[in-house]
Amino acid sequence: MSVHHFPIRIYYEDTDFSGNVYHAAYLKFFERGRTEFLRDAGIHHAELAAQGLAFAVRSMEIKFDGAAHIDDLLTVTTEVASATGARLTLQQAISRGDTVLTRASVLVVAIKTAGGPARMPVAIRDLAVSEM
Repeated sequence: MSVHHFPIRIYYEDTDFSGNVYHAAYLKFFERGRTEFLRDAGIHHAELAAQGLAFAVRSMEIKFDGAAHIDDLLTVTTEVASATGARLTLQQAISRGDTVLTRASVLVVAIKTAGGPARMPVAIRDLAVSEM
């Protein structure tokens, strides 16, 4: 799985008064793409939580290149850019057909649900190695 693809349909609730997708909605779309990327790799948030682990977005750089509109069918792509023992950097994009509308570089860290940093689970480190 080098690049993961996840479809998103734009609904009225995703748009602002101008009919364009509200900028904060893209964050939700990126989050769903990351979650489905992990789910398709057999990694589930509920199972990690049961082990006392979670992920936190440490930083995110977003570039808005175009606007999405109601009823658009978009694709969220997610791929591993780099990984360390506690960090995972992902490159994501949201496209309508061949047109990239929004891009993000996301740094995700592993944390203990009780607080503090944690090592990235082996399954995720292995996924990152297979991606690179």
